[in-house]
Amino acid sequence: MIAATVLLAYAGLLVLGAAPFLARSRWPDRAPGLAIAAWLALAWSAVASVVLGGLALLAGTIPVSAGLVRLLAACDMALRARYAHPGGALLAGAGAVLAAVVSGRVTWCLARALVVAVLARSRHRRGLALVGRPDARLGAVVVDHPERAAWCLPGRGHAVVLTSAVVRDLDGAQLDAVMAHERAHQRGRHHLLVGLSGSLATAFPRVPAFLLAHEQVARLAEMAADDAAVSAVPRLTVAGALLAVAGPLAMAGALRVGGTATAARIRRLIAAPAPLGRAATAAGVLTVTALVLVPLALLAEPALALNCPFLTTAVHSICGPGAQVSC
Repeated sequence: MIAATVLLAYAGLLVLGAAPFLARSRWPDRAPGLAIAAWLALAWSAVASVVLGGLALLAGTIPVSAGLVRLLAACDMALRARYAHPGGALLAGAGAVLAAVVSGRVTWCLARALVVAVLARSRHRRGLALVGRPDARLGAVVVDHPERAAWCLPGRGHAVVLTSAVVRDLDGAQLDAVMAHERAHQRGRHHLLVGLSGSLATAFPRVPAFLLAHEQVARLAEMAADDAAVSAVPRLTVAGALLAVAGPLAMAGALRVGGTATAARIRRLIAAPAPLGRAATAAGVLTVTALVLVPLALLAEPALALNCPFLTTAVHSICGPGAQVSC
């Protein structure tokens, strides 16, 4: 019961406390790639904690086969005692339903989002084949349109699309900045990262933390692409290109250079914030790793805390004869 309670409390702490705290923090703008990892780890750790909390309620009532009982020997009763709770079969059933509903909902929304995105990109490519013309010099597809816009399509072909207004109005350095930005989206698989966060926001629209995570991941993906462009052309040139293509034109299934929070991104490029130091980066990486591993550790803690011959043998076989089975 303790493991389930701690897991569910940990999930609540993440969505009610950690998510607003991360949203108010200023360091993500200095390390957008690390911040994307932090947001995804936070959101998916919360979901995993709820699912594992439901499984922990079920663990104390799962019948064990006779062969496995003989293998576990004294561990069987001890493990049952560790995961036992006063709710009996009723609470165990609730835990099973909770785990099944949450994991099923996430899986369905993620699969649906991927299918919808693939179909949208397929329609987009067919449209580009009709109205776009390849520009070998730029390495992009140009579409005749009076509004300045640029976007990229992930997946097959890795197309970068520019409107004719962009090609006409931007100089060579600005076009290089736009292309570097869009290529960074493709290299970073930003469409997958935004899609992962978006699937959680769709699955649980009443949980503000997941909506916030989706917004932040989309915003930080644009900043990460801006930083990649800065490594290719001067910072102020990137800011000028971003301002030039910041119109409202948007395409389904695509990531575009003039995306979310354009004014804030331009101010950031002009201000040139210093990147995180090595110590702060290392702390961030450790935090992200902890967010991923803590739910599993909380679920396994009652079993690992046992002085169990079977677990001890298993740990020694993996970690060496000197390893201890303790919490």
